[in-house]
Amino acid sequence: MTSSPGNPPPLPGSDGDEGIAALVATLESAPAAIYVLSATSAEPVWANARARRLGTGRDRLPVVDGRPVAEIVDAALRTGLPETVCGPLDAGGPWTTAMVRPMRVQDDAGALVVLESDDAATDTSLWPKPPADGVEQAQLALLPPSLPLLPDLHLSGSYHRAATVQAAGGDWYDTVALGAGRVALVVGDAVGHGVPAAGAMSRLRGAMRSSALRDPSPSAVLSALDAFAAQMDDVEGASVFYGVLDAGTGDLAYSAAGHPPPLVIGADGEAFFLPVTPRPPLGSVPGATTTVSRHVLDQGATLVLFSNGAVAGPGPEAADALDRLAQVATSVIAAQGALDADGPDELARSIADGVGTAAGWIDDVAVLVAHRRADSLEPLRLDLIADPAALPGVRRRLNGWLTALGMGEQDRVGVMVAVGEACANAAEHAYRGAEPGPMSVHARVDVDGVLTVTVRDEGTWRPPNRDPGDRGRGLLIMRQLVDGVVLEEEEKGTTVTLTLRLRRSPDVDEDRPSASNAATVTVDREGPRPIVRVSGAVDDFGAEQLRIRLLEASHGGTGRVELDLVRVSLFSSAAVRVVLAVARIGRDEGWRLVVHAPDGGITRHILEISGLGGLVDLR
Repeated sequence: MTSSPGNPPPLPGSDGDEGIAALVATLESAPAAIYVLSATSAEPVWANARARRLGTGRDRLPVVDGRPVAEIVDAALRTGLPETVCGPLDAGGPWTTAMVRPMRVQDDAGALVVLESDDAATDTSLWPKPPADGVEQAQLALLPPSLPLLPDLHLSGSYHRAATVQAAGGDWYDTVALGAGRVALVVGDAVGHGVPAAGAMSRLRGAMRSSALRDPSPSAVLSALDAFAAQMDDVEGASVFYGVLDAGTGDLAYSAAGHPPPLVIGADGEAFFLPVTPRPPLGSVPGATTTVSRHVLDQGATLVLFSNGAVAGPGPEAADALDRLAQVATSVIAAQGALDADGPDELARSIADGVGTAAGWIDDVAVLVAHRRADSLEPLRLDLIADPAALPGVRRRLNGWLTALGMGEQDRVGVMVAVGEACANAAEHAYRGAEPGPMSVHARVDVDGVLTVTVRDEGTWRPPNRDPGDRGRGLLIMRQLVDGVVLEEEEKGTTVTLTLRLRRSPDVDEDRPSASNAATVTVDREGPRPIVRVSGAVDDFGAEQLRIRLLEASHGGTGRVELDLVRVSLFSSAAVRVVLAVARIGRDEGWRLVVHAPDGGITRHILEISGLGGLVDLR
C-alpha cells in the first residue's frame, strides 16, 4: 500500500491498461474514501488517498453511526447483499454515508467500500463539491413537477433544504387529482438524511400515488403504505399526513401516521389545528388502526400542511413551535391580501420562509397549502362581431380571466394564441363576401381543472384549399398549443372547441438561473421570415418559452422560421426536445428548420449528437 507522491497505488489487474490507469488516477483523487477489500486479507487490496488518511487496516476502518465499517463489510459478505449506513463518522465527526457492495476481488470474495462525508465546509481540497448540492438536486427532482389548477381551489407547494447537510433530505409533499373535483393532499417525512432519505421519500411517494389511484380513502392508503413500509427498512418509521379534499364542497377526510396536525386559517383569520388521532409511523406497528377524521373547509379558508421541519426549533415545548407556525401562517395570509384575486402563488414559500432562521432551516421544511376560493370564478362569455378589429379586445379579456384563474405566463400565451387563431379564422372566413356577423367566445373550467374554450360563428364553413400555403391551417396551429381541438360544422355556423388540462408549477425555483443569465427568447420579424433569437441559459423553464415562441412565429408549424442560438450559454435536454418537435412538424409540412449555432460550440455539439442533422439545417 505504498506509493510515491502523485503516483497512486495500482489497482489489481490494471497493469498495462491505459484506460484502467486513468480510472485509478481519477479514483485516487476522488473526494470519497474508497477501499477494495478481500475477505481473506486484513489489509485492503487497494485504497485511494482519502481512504489512506482515514486508515487502511481492517481493524482501523472508521466507525459510522456507531457501527464499525468492518462489521458492515462482514454483514455484506455473509448475505451477499449491499449495505448502506448513514450517521456521524467516529465520535462527533462529519455526517457520513457508508456504502458496501460485495464483489469478486482477485478471484475471491471481497467488497467495495465507499465513505462519503460532509466535511467539505472545512476541507474543500478533499471535497471539491459539497454533497449538499447532490442532496438538494435529488430532493427537488423527486418533488411533483406540477400541481393541479382547479377553479375552486388554489394549491401552493414549497420545499426548503436544511441549512446543514446532516439534517437535509426526506421531507416531501404531493397532490393527486382524483376526479370529480377531489384531490389528495399529502405531506411526509422519511427517516434519515441525505440522498438515502431522498430515495426513501421517492419510493414512499410512488407507493402513495399507486395506492391513491386504486382506492383514495385515507384508511386504504395508510394501510397500503404500512404494508409497504414494513417491507422496506429505509421507509419504516416515516411519518405522513394524507387527506382527500373535495374542492367544491370543502369536505376533507384525513388521517395521519406519526405526523403533526394540519393548520386551518378561517376566512376571518382565526387559526386552529385539526384534531388528529395519534397513530404510529408507517410500518412500525403492524396492524395499527387508522382513524379517519373529517372537517369541512369553508369557502375563503386555507389549509396548511407541513412537515416536521416546519415546527423544529429551540423552543422547550411542542406547543410553542405549533403556535409560532400558526402566527407565521396567519400573518402571511393577512399580508397576502385578496387571495381570490391573484391566487396564493407565493403562500407556501412565504410560510416556509417565516419558520426559518437567519441561518436557514434547522431541518428540511415542506409546506403544502390549499386555499378554497370564497367565490368561484365565473365563466367568460364574449359576444361580438366577427371583425379582425375585435381580436385585440378578445386577447385582453381572455388574458385577464386566465390570470385570475392562476395560469402562468407561458400557458396563457399558448391558450391565447390558439383562441386567437380560432377567432381569426371566423373573422376572415366565416362571412367572406358578406357583412361580418356574430361571433362568441365562451371559456370555463370544470371541477377537475379542464379548461374549455368554444369559438362559434354563424357563417358558412368552407373546406380548406387542397394546398392553402401558409393560410387555412388554423386547426394545425391550435392542435400544437392545446390538448384537444374539435370542429363542428352545423347548417348555419361553425363551432371550434379547445380543451386543456390546467396545472401550475410549485414554488420551487432554487435551481433556475439568475436573472442575469436566464433565457431570453424573442421573435425578430424584420427579415423575409421570422427568426426566434435565444440568449442565456435554456433550462426547462426556458425550453417552454422557446416552444411557445417557435410555434407562435411559425403559425403552429405552418410557416418557415429560423432559430438563432448563437448567444446561448446552456442548452438543456428539454430544449433539444423542443427543437426536435418543431423540426418534425416542419418536415411534415414540407420545410426545414434553420438553426444558427456556432461551429465548434457546445450548443452545436449538443444538437449534432442528438441526431438533429437530418431534420434541421445547422448554420
